Amino acid sequence: MERLQTDELVALIERVFEPKPDDTTVAVLVDLPDAELPDNDAWALRRSIAAGWVRELQQAREQHRFDVDLVVYRNVRANNADLPEAAWICAPDAIPAAADPHPAAASSFSDILSSHRIVLAPTELSATAPLKVLSKRFGCRAATMPGFSPDMVPALRIDYAEVNRRVRLLKDLLDRAVGADLTFEVDGTPADPLHLDLRHRMAHASGGLLPDPGTAGNLPSGEAYIVPYEGEIDGVATGSRGRLPIQMDDEVVIFDIEHNVATRVVSEGPVSDRESRLLAAEPARGNLAELGLGVLAAFGIEPIGVVLLDEKLGLHLAFGRSEHFGGQVGPDRFSRAEAVIHQDHVYLPQLQPRINAAAVDLTLDDGSRIDLIRNGGYVLEF
Repeated sequence: MERLQTDELVALIERVFEPKPDDTTVAVLVDLPDAELPDNDAWALRRSIAAGWVRELQQAREQHRFDVDLVVYRNVRANNADLPEAAWICAPDAIPAAADPHPAAASSFSDILSSHRIVLAPTELSATAPLKVLSKRFGCRAATMPGFSPDMVPALRIDYAEVNRRVRLLKDLLDRAVGADLTFEVDGTPADPLHLDLRHRMAHASGGLLPDPGTAGNLPSGEAYIVPYEGEIDGVATGSRGRLPIQMDDEVVIFDIEHNVATRVVSEGPVSDRESRLLAAEPARGNLAELGLGVLAAFGIEPIGVVLLDEKLGLHLAFGRSEHFGGQVGPDRFSRAEAVIHQDHVYLPQLQPRINAAAVDLTLDDGSRIDLIRNGGYVLEF
């Protein structure tokens, strides 16, 4: 099993966060299974890995300057739902079950994030959205690692200076873009196109470096991303429209997009029926929340079936919550906390073999066009 040695852990913290002299407190966050969201082998292994990181760093305290705590909290039922109010600092050899922590021993998440300058979050459910919001509030820096597994260790060892350079180039293009046109093929047949309105938005760079207080991002990392314009300006409608095919299991589900929202499912089949019901129950699920452009495939990284890593390899789009990326759709647009999602769909042949990202083109603010992707790969010169 791939693992990071103690010196690699210290080097990772130094490289990713570039700690200042007073950045000496580190929290490693893990969420806990319970009766409603039971444990699984990957989750149990992830908690064990997190505990091992804390144990090794604590035992090697004289070799570095970090005070490291393991922080556990009750899972929040859904990816990117808001974090609970309470958390517990515990010994790495005594991770409790969710029902076990005693309320009297709890700390508030506010206190945890106020007192820890650096946060690593190898959780089961993604905490990226809430930590993006909370890091700004408390001035900490957070590397979110939802679904982390030993298969991702090689992606922590690559040249993140070069990753960051490529990501910044893509961010600069997205900042200048007013639109993106995507053409997919389903089983070799061209599908209806999709246009994304990128006006009134700035892109984000997630290049694996988090040197500034008040920032949070994924690790492993390597993507530029932007929220399509959602039409919040009075009198300025969004121009995002078309159709988006997504392979789910063996079925291709086709979403009809109007005004940047999936309004209905136009394909047929059991998965399409399920997605149609989910969309009807929670319309905010249909918000097109992200256009993402990952770069790690060029570094020899392969998909492993976990979004945290896979989305960093190439083109991906997401539905749902967007306010943590600068959009307008937040948890208040969903019926309950457990229904909040930000769900990425990654267009790689290993993950969606029936769908080919035939072309992605950007229109820039000066009217010029950039050929960005052909047949799933970048044609842009890095």
